[in-house]
Amino acid sequence: MEKRDYYEVLGVSKEATKEEIKKAYRKQALKYHPDKNPGDKAAEEKFKEAASAYEILSNDEKRARYDRYGHAGVGGAGNGFGGAGGMTMEDIFSSFGDIFGDAFGGFAGFGGSRRSGGRRVSKGTNLRVKVKLDLQEISAGTEKKIKVSKYVSCNSCNGTGAADSNSMTTCSTCRGSGHVTRIANTLLGQMQTTSVCPTCNGEGKTITKKCPSCYGEGIVQDEEIIKINIPAGVAKGMQMNVEGKGNAARRGGINGDLIVVIDEEEHPELIREGNDLIFNLFISIPDSILGTQVEVPTVDSRVKIRIEPGTQPGKILRLRGKGLPEVNGYGRGDLLVNVNVWIPKNLTKEESKIIEKLKDSESFFPKPDKDDKGFFERMRGYFQ
Repeated sequence: MEKRDYYEVLGVSKEATKEEIKKAYRKQALKYHPDKNPGDKAAEEKFKEAASAYEILSNDEKRARYDRYGHAGVGGAGNGFGGAGGMTMEDIFSSFGDIFGDAFGGFAGFGGSRRSGGRRVSKGTNLRVKVKLDLQEISAGTEKKIKVSKYVSCNSCNGTGAADSNSMTTCSTCRGSGHVTRIANTLLGQMQTTSVCPTCNGEGKTITKKCPSCYGEGIVQDEEIIKINIPAGVAKGMQMNVEGKGNAARRGGINGDLIVVIDEEEHPELIREGNDLIFNLFISIPDSILGTQVEVPTVDSRVKIRIEPGTQPGKILRLRGKGLPEVNGYGRGDLLVNVNVWIPKNLTKEESKIIEKLKDSESFFPKPDKDDKGFFERMRGYFQ
């Protein structure tokens, strides 16, 4: 199903400020919150959709890519790329729970179950890879499989960091909440402050015996082959987000993202200019004068075109629709054939005699008319 425009999802304009976007998201999130709409799958999808929109539009870098490339720039529709489209309910509450405030008595969860009192959830770091594409892959879109060295969840302990289920206990300092509250007497009265629990670092649990494979970290170094679907029309420097394919987080947090940076291989004959392609065609003087038929390259084949008699140097022939597609639309660029006439530097004696004979021909060397003020302008255009 095609994704809706993120600005439309939140009901804001493209010029909306960060504060306006945050307010709009909070309004949507509270409206479609699962605790307010128990068992309503449609409301749940709208809740996730609003989180997707906020995750992109609240981030300056992601918002800029979205404004330029649309969904393809931050994940695209149905291609497995970034954004919050793949977020679980746990991810949403972990990332944006503070926005709901106490509207549902804390971090209220799906189906009415309460979240774990604001326990800290760690997130793995992002990874960045560069993928080089040729023009044919850019034109048609492609699937790439890349091997990435990264941190993954430890199989021995399932990412907990504990040697076994009996080796992890509830933190005695914060009693599993992940934070501690202190009350201090000041000149203004009693002041209450809340901070991350120093004993468990906000995780709510402590490990008495560490996993021997990951030494209590919950992650190990490994390699993973990741499949990436790249849409047609991407450009050099464009970034795409593969959500959850970065480094795994310590002890069961949220995985980081894999940022894919697009690079382009130079084509041996074609030059890219936006979505248009340029080919510099060189023909001889006789072909320019008499006309001819030549082959020119396209992205995936070669086509024959007709050079009309008397074609001038610098003439641009446009082959519509033979360029590259729009990355986020239905348009396609053109192939522009730039005609250049090859002027020989060295002639044989016979060739020189032929050119000398042609000097007397007004077809080749028109003589100026004293009353014709535009003669030299026309001649300038003739030889450009």
